[in-house]
Amino acid sequence: MRRHRGLLLGADEDNDPMSVVSNLFDVAMVFAVALMVALVTRYNMTEMFSQEDFTVVKNPGKENMEIITKEGQKINRYTPSEDQENKSGKKGKKVGVAYELENGEIIYVPE
Repeated sequence: MRRHRGLLLGADEDNDPMSVVSNLFDVAMVFAVALMVALVTRYNMTEMFSQEDFTVVKNPGKENMEIITKEGQKINRYTPSEDQENKSGKKGKKVGVAYELENGEIIYVPE
């Protein structure tokens, strides 16, 4: 009779309250990885994971402009603003505009 009762109620492993916590952790990890993949593809940041060097300019020509460069495994972020002088002694400002023509030639126009 005991054996039959165990089959109806489930095995002793099913009564372990910590099994629920491990299942929640697994679900949270899958959700976190899916969220990271969605954000990387949404903001076209796949080049961050490549081996190539690159430069990205966020908000070009505005007060909150940022220049992000990747050289090898190192990613540098530079903000050309007045508060940058206090951090590293470097200061930047916009000095012109560069245009790339269809044939690949780049023209620099100083302001």
